[in-house]
Amino acid sequence: MLDLMSGFISELRNAGLPVSLTENLDAMEAIKHIPLEDRDAFKYALGATLVKNNAHWRSFETVFEVYFSLRGPEYAIADDADAGDFWREMQEQLQSQDGDSRGAAGGAMDQMTPEEMMAMLMKALMAGDQALMRALARQAVQRFAGMEPGRPVGGTYYLYRTLRNLDLDSMPEKLMEASRDEVGGQLTPLEERLERDEHEHRIEQFKQEIEAEIRRRLVADRGAEAMAKTLRKPLPEDVEFMHASRDEMQGLKKALQPLTRKLAARLARKRKHERRGPLDFRSTVRHSLSYGGVPADPRFKYPRPAKPELMVVADISGSVAAFARFTLMLVYAIQGQFSKVRSYVFIDGIDEVTDFFKGTEDISEAIHKVNTEADVIWVDGHSDYGHAFEVFWEKYGRDVGPKTTVLLLGDARNNYHASQSWVIKEIRQKARHVYWLNPEPRSYWNTGDSIVGEYATHTDGVYECRNMRQLEAFVEKLA
Repeated sequence: MLDLMSGFISELRNAGLPVSLTENLDAMEAIKHIPLEDRDAFKYALGATLVKNNAHWRSFETVFEVYFSLRGPEYAIADDADAGDFWREMQEQLQSQDGDSRGAAGGAMDQMTPEEMMAMLMKALMAGDQALMRALARQAVQRFAGMEPGRPVGGTYYLYRTLRNLDLDSMPEKLMEASRDEVGGQLTPLEERLERDEHEHRIEQFKQEIEAEIRRRLVADRGAEAMAKTLRKPLPEDVEFMHASRDEMQGLKKALQPLTRKLAARLARKRKHERRGPLDFRSTVRHSLSYGGVPADPRFKYPRPAKPELMVVADISGSVAAFARFTLMLVYAIQGQFSKVRSYVFIDGIDEVTDFFKGTEDISEAIHKVNTEADVIWVDGHSDYGHAFEVFWEKYGRDVGPKTTVLLLGDARNNYHASQSWVIKEIRQKARHVYWLNPEPRSYWNTGDSIVGEYATHTDGVYECRNMRQLEAFVEKLA
């Protein structure tokens, strides 16, 4: 058990979950008071001690299902005599309900026809019998998945083969007909909707049981460590902006709101509790009079840090558009930490979009306007950083001042146009700071048509910002 828990904790850390030694010890102490045969209690005891962020729960569940997929008698892989007794008992019950005259001679489910198996599945779905659905899922995988030991095929392939042979698409309508027969007539619209939702929910449960059975068999074949590595998915804060799927994008949006609250509180606290400044000689001498002129109580000047002005200049072309969108959303969610925020977006033309964010509480709506209404096309809609920066300097360069921090967002892939890096040099001479955020891996910089190096020499730093974690770390530097 200790080896199993050790591997489980190591995989959680490899998946990105922050699990400390203290939390590891808490988990070990918690499971002492939990019956190990109670799978749900065991799972939630571990979750309560090891998971601190709701966004991490899905990753925790995946690792748990892999490492504890073969624990418990109902999850065994071998088709032993007890399993045969189970199927004989189930078939006898169904036969007695249907008035079938056949005995239990062919009771083992391996000998059942596909029609008999589907009839049993339909009864299990009608009754919501979780144990029977789990047993049927096990048999369906054994019959239809075609799993071969050592074959390097992912679980999705086996799932597809199993579901294709079961033909569950027609099952909802059959279940609705059975429900109408039970009441001896038509259902009201409300009753029909409730019944249909319940049937769809049970079918989804059955599919999850099939997935779990496939996963259990893969773990038995390949081992928990190998399967955990295969199924490992990045946490929301580690998802790369440029390669995020639609579901991952939704996860990023959900993670954005708590992140902005945390960042705003941290930046405000950082400003409030700034280190004390230099010695205030006049104040020290004045307070020394009560000690006979001895400066026993030194006084210091406390800095009053001003909120910086922020200018965000973002490339919204192609794959970097998602990165620009999330950075703008983050900046405007914490705009109270800056005295002024102005935003500009470009492709080969450039446009100011500051007004899109004024008078709206829904930042997503403002971002949609940026993507649909901003005038960012000059010639052909292919990135031209040089021309965009030139226009920015001509139209807005006078607004850059000693309190301004300029934030440039993009991969600096300029389609082999002129860089016009002199613009960044001029901006740096007038601004407080100039930073560049690049969503590409550092190893890709200055390859192909990337010219980030030409711009980097005139900035205070170029930062790799491929995910929310790196973006969070950078934003703390701004205040």
